[in-house]
Amino acid sequence: MLDNGGPVGQYVVGILCVVTTLWLLPFFGIRSDIFGRRLQDNDGNTIPNGPLGLPILGSFPFLTHYPELTLDYWFKKFGPLYSMWLGNQLFVIVSDASIAKDLLVTNGAVFSSRKEMFIKSQTVFAGRGITATPYNDRWRTHRRIATQWLNQRAVNDYVHVLDYEATVLIKDLYQMSKGGSFPINPQPHAGRCSLNNMLTIVFGTRTDSIEHPMVRKSLMLSREFMNCTGPVSNLVDFVTPLQWLPTTMSTRGKKLHKDLVETYGGMIMDIERRINTGETVPNCLAKTMILAREEEGLDHLDMAILASAFMIGGVETTASIMQWFSALIPAYPDIQQKAQEELDRVVGRDRLPTLEDEKNLPFCHAIIKEVERCHNPFWLGTPHVASEDFTYQGQYIPKDTVVILNTYSMHHDPERHVDPDKFEPERYIHDNTNNTESANLTNPYKRDHWMFGAGRRICPGMIVAEYEIWLAISRMLWAFNMVEIPSEPIDLKEYDGLSGRSPVPFRIRLVPRHENVAKVLCIREEEED
Repeated sequence: MLDNGGPVGQYVVGILCVVTTLWLLPFFGIRSDIFGRRLQDNDGNTIPNGPLGLPILGSFPFLTHYPELTLDYWFKKFGPLYSMWLGNQLFVIVSDASIAKDLLVTNGAVFSSRKEMFIKSQTVFAGRGITATPYNDRWRTHRRIATQWLNQRAVNDYVHVLDYEATVLIKDLYQMSKGGSFPINPQPHAGRCSLNNMLTIVFGTRTDSIEHPMVRKSLMLSREFMNCTGPVSNLVDFVTPLQWLPTTMSTRGKKLHKDLVETYGGMIMDIERRINTGETVPNCLAKTMILAREEEGLDHLDMAILASAFMIGGVETTASIMQWFSALIPAYPDIQQKAQEELDRVVGRDRLPTLEDEKNLPFCHAIIKEVERCHNPFWLGTPHVASEDFTYQGQYIPKDTVVILNTYSMHHDPERHVDPDKFEPERYIHDNTNNTESANLTNPYKRDHWMFGAGRRICPGMIVAEYEIWLAISRMLWAFNMVEIPSEPIDLKEYDGLSGRSPVPFRIRLVPRHENVAKVLCIREEEED
């Protein structure tokens, strides 16, 4: 079996395929490639300038380690709209807020479909999945069902679940750290918090501890999905002959599909069995799909993949933001103190902060926006694809071009964010918008961040994610002083993952701020011991 999992393996595989893939080589700078695809429009406008890349592989070898830094370098060299080739696929990279709005919002009819990537779309999701599927009837069905569980009214109905899991998170952190006596890694606890929210929404169930086998299984599936399916995670998507060979990446994709269907499809089958035996099943996405199966024309694979998309998308983003906050904030005791003074003034010490408090806690609100700007879990947005030829300000974007938001450069542009590498919540102190309101601002340069994408394919779970993140982070600030361990410095530049980013494992001290923390969390002294 060919191994194309790492940079060297990817390059070797490409070289081995030279003889069979010469016909894929784009001829840069001429009117068309050898497929006859036009690289100029009728007026002579050419595709955006960009890095030339290598034969067969294109720019792929330059994007295997800290790819966001390479893309940012190219942004500074070639401008806010540039092109690159990965294998035989043309990409256009958008690194400016106004261009993002012009293409993905104003011209959303052209730029809202998806490229059917071989690994993500065809192998893992088997032509299904609301994030990966091009516009078609199946996508519309899946999106309509998903919206029933992700719109504002639906979220309001189960916001008590998000509130409960955030409280459980704080209580677990208190108990696992023995009331601040022992350093711990908060990452698995954040992962379980997000996981329990999605398990409740999708299947009407939850896990009772981080030791539950579902925690390890689900978090592993989410991470494997991100590492296999990111925009530049694998070369198989872009060198067609590799799709005919038994590569390691293809094998991983097939195994991941099987694991998702067995895990989440199996849970759906169990719920269906319970319904058929007359058992009362809580309202959840799985129940909705089972009862609407005939009306919506769903088969078992449709339901399994839609549930998988919820579990993956709903866990990875929110957990990563909680983890980045936990890794970042110990280095800023002054920022913690200012947030805690605000919490004491508005919330007091006799209860936990709630969703209703957010509008009165502008500094805590700003901290979260700044974490999301500095450490967006997805340095590239989910790829869009041009459904027809389009010329934008004299630059030609041919049909089937993949268009991607370079969110790293957009979040670190010094013209938008002064001293962008500095963690400075004050930059958002006058921004009282939530993520949905900010995404709809007329002026795209006023938008808080681009973590959830843009246009018609903006993340449908944005409301849920924002609520989860607020409840978890505001309560961590209310309950704990988060303190670095001098002998264990936290590396914020290194991260785990190829597509979805989370910090490498770390430990911190979580010191309860006052004696009321245990009282509010209903923790008895014997539990602490």
